[in-house]
Amino acid sequence: MTADERIEQAELLYQRAVFGGDRSALVSADRSLDEVEADLALARGRVIHARFLEERVEDARELELFERAAELYRRLGDVRGEGEAVFWVGTFHQVVRDDTETAVPAFERALDLATRADDRLTTSYALRHLGFADHMAGRLDEARAHFEESTRLRRELGFLPGVAANLIGLAHLAAQQERRDDAAALLKEATELAESSDAHGVLRWVAGARKELSLP
Repeated sequence: MTADERIEQAELLYQRAVFGGDRSALVSADRSLDEVEADLALARGRVIHARFLEERVEDARELELFERAAELYRRLGDVRGEGEAVFWVGTFHQVVRDDTETAVPAFERALDLATRADDRLTTSYALRHLGFADHMAGRLDEARAHFEESTRLRRELGFLPGVAANLIGLAHLAAQQERRDDAAALLKEATELAESSDAHGVLRWVAGARKELSLP
């Protein structure tokens, strides 16, 4: 059901409880509203995160929203939702707070939950960010493996902007491993994929990578 439908259902359940004397209806009403609240918290947290990426100003509500969503999904037994929310908790710590030590356990937990739920998109995100953690720690082979598996999943899903974004990460790794021809080829493919999917933000990242790596 949509959020509007779940809210409408909660209203009907309220009426059943108050006017019909069915107190058990309140349990179902709470569940419907928890589902709505979890989805809203996750969505609002992502919007705040996108604003952080533009303005680089931390908003403490972001972490609160992601943690609330994870708690609600866990209470509801929604493994897929919990995995996605836990991933975003990790992203907040890694990207906003620059705290990889706290982020990695969240990414590992998200990877486990997403794998169990067969949520390949969240799995790809968790692998990508574990790749960042490996790269920062100097574990280049492990980072490459994580990025490549994430990229494979994204290709299967047809998530072309996400594939392009991963190729940039792989290009940085290739350059660091003295595979400059590979790095150039990866950035070329990233450009083509980003252009074909109108991913203008990713194109800016490609341009930044070319400049940083001194590649044509």
